[in-house]
Amino acid sequence: MPLDLDDTIVALASPPGPAPRGIVRVSGLVTADIVENVFRPDVAFAGWRSTKVPRRFVGSLNLPTIIVPIPVALMYWPTRRSFTGQPMAEFHLLGSVPLLEATLDQLCQCGARLARRGEFTMRAFLSGRIDLLQAEAVLGVIEATDHEELQKALSQLGGRMTSRLGQLRADLIALLGDLEAGLDFVDEDIEFITREQIAGRLQSALTVVTELAQDSATRLPAGYRRRVVLAGLPNAGKSTLFNRLTGQQKAIVSPIAGTTRDYLTAPFQLDSMDVELIDTAGWEDAADLIMERAQELRGEQVSASDLVVWCTAANLSTEDQAEDRRLCRLARKQSAALLRVLTCADLVSNARDAANIAESDDDRNAVEIQVSAQTGLNLDAFHAMLVDRLTRSNASRNELLGTTAVRCRDSLNRTIQCLQHALTATLENQGDELISMEIRQALHELGTILGDVYTDDILDHIFSNFCIGK
Repeated sequence: MPLDLDDTIVALASPPGPAPRGIVRVSGLVTADIVENVFRPDVAFAGWRSTKVPRRFVGSLNLPTIIVPIPVALMYWPTRRSFTGQPMAEFHLLGSVPLLEATLDQLCQCGARLARRGEFTMRAFLSGRIDLLQAEAVLGVIEATDHEELQKALSQLGGRMTSRLGQLRADLIALLGDLEAGLDFVDEDIEFITREQIAGRLQSALTVVTELAQDSATRLPAGYRRRVVLAGLPNAGKSTLFNRLTGQQKAIVSPIAGTTRDYLTAPFQLDSMDVELIDTAGWEDAADLIMERAQELRGEQVSASDLVVWCTAANLSTEDQAEDRRLCRLARKQSAALLRVLTCADLVSNARDAANIAESDDDRNAVEIQVSAQTGLNLDAFHAMLVDRLTRSNASRNELLGTTAVRCRDSLNRTIQCLQHALTATLENQGDELISMEIRQALHELGTILGDVYTDDILDHIFSNFCIGK
């Protein structure tokens, strides 16, 4: 994308299609001249061009292809304090598609050109109105598929990550200043900062960056389906629950243990979340090569899950109860989060029998709800519990949007390496020059994340994913 900021751009800034209101956005150095060609202000706003602050003006559009004046509200930013850092205007008018197209056409004839994808946001970034993290958050807001994704994007757009990384950079710059001040007095008996202080400040910075790197490694891209794995002993009612939750008869249900030899997947909607439900083979010793492979696949699914639903059958024998609890603890160690559920609750005659099965030798592995896929017992409460657990299991991913995490991952890892090298040099009492060099490289990597250091290729990759008008 050519980085040409001199020309004036125009685009439809509201969703395409008919609507009660449409918005046409203009930005550039000669915005006022272009707007004046089509905007006819009401008498009270005749001096609209002389305003020094952002204001709303009422008037009409004079379009050669439309025989009557079109009522319009003009939002005008006369200075560089607009979103794009340039004079900017928006026409708010009826959302008629032919009318909006006629407005765009006339503005182009008056000297504007159609904007490219993401060009308004790119100008905001290049003018310093927002940083690169916030620019990516604009796209995150547009592409948010649920309330959680929207909150992440709004948090990043509001500068939460910028503030955190900015403070980290400021701390490292201050540390670098103390180090290099000491270099100026290397022949003097003056110590600006001790090795213990250097190590402590480097360790604090390293902790922050490591947390962000771990977040980026697990951060989910927009539109990701949460993975919920059904696990448990053979014949624990997993396949029946799978069919009930997905509303499909994909899993073969049989009283014969070990019917499920492979794993099955199916998407389903859980409130506003897109979920991938996975039915796995029962946890047991492999009796043949096929079952051994099934157990391997089950382990892979459990490790990659967002939540494991451990199904404990309500009609378990006394011998199997201890084994069920043992394997449940093992599954918890392999998974990000686990919810233990008493299934087949319709098969026990009274609450006392169910309570005996649900017992655990520790509270962490206790059964949390009883359900029956056959009768529908407690399925609504089970749905609500799934939503709560998936939301909580994803809480550690709140710092970075998926698109940001992908771009930042390498820079964060290189920042960690630089800080580790600087810390090692400090602990081994190596020269301040080596420590200073590593800190400078760490600052360079942080600048890449925030957008202080960038290339045209990076900008083109990011902003080409935007829609036109943003």
